Amino acid sequence: MAAQRLPASFEALAQTYYLPLIDWITGQRIVIPDRPLVLGINGCQGSGKSTLAGLIAHLLGSGQGWNVAIVSIDDLYLTRSERSALAAEVHPLLATRGVPGTHDFRLGQTLLDTLIQQARGDCTALPRFDKASDDRLPASQWPEVCDAVDLIVLEGWCVGSKPQSPEALRDPVNELEALEDTNGRWRQFVNQSLYNYQPLFARLDKLLLLKAPDFDCVFRWRVLQEEKLAAKQQGAGSSGTALMSETQIARFIQHYQRLTQANIAQLPDSADVVFHLNQHHEISAAFYAQ
Repeated sequence: MAAQRLPASFEALAQTYYLPLIDWITGQRIVIPDRPLVLGINGCQGSGKSTLAGLIAHLLGSGQGWNVAIVSIDDLYLTRSERSALAAEVHPLLATRGVPGTHDFRLGQTLLDTLIQQARGDCTALPRFDKASDDRLPASQWPEVCDAVDLIVLEGWCVGSKPQSPEALRDPVNELEALEDTNGRWRQFVNQSLYNYQPLFARLDKLLLLKAPDFDCVFRWRVLQEEKLAAKQQGAGSSGTALMSETQIARFIQHYQRLTQANIAQLPDSADVVFHLNQHHEISAAFYAQ
């Protein structure tokens, strides 16, 4: 966990919130012993989804010998050339990765189905997307998960998200939509694409929400996330140059604002576990659906 540059208080948070979560996951697995449990993790940009998924895998792997496969929806992004074609055909904003419509949801469905059915001796390659080069890595660089899987974690900012009503799409929510999506075509395409993601999300057995206090936190947390990514790329000797400045981040997160705000308002009512985060990026409360 040191690689994630976590605060010293993380250990106390783990004792208070994460270990009870491990007990809960173990209990859910007992209910479906003949196949892997599929857990979705939703949270805004920089909320700690990847860190939580990694911690779950570590605790269950070292403590109980579980074989955990982590799938990030970020690794399902369309290639840069595919997004460029989409931008030319539908709307220029679709060149930017992130929103529904810029992922290969069919790849995600096939991947989850393969992992669910995977038996001892089988191996499955997990796609990887390089954010520094803004493109999918070649398959030769994808890591593999081998043998039967006990838990599959699908994490991402729009995992479990629901489409909005046509009325909700009418008015822009920020400057990006007001100036660059004046006719609403981009947000309508994104919303329609989200319907195509529902079969993927239907494969989830349970959903955990990392609930931010509000959208204003997203900018601060996304800056921190970018700093971590930069440190990781530097340590790996990457030549990628697509990491973002704070000005670029401020514009980038506007792509996510509409759906993030809807998630904050709506998902607490449908998620199986909700971790409430405070302004300091710490868990302040946890709720489990009965």
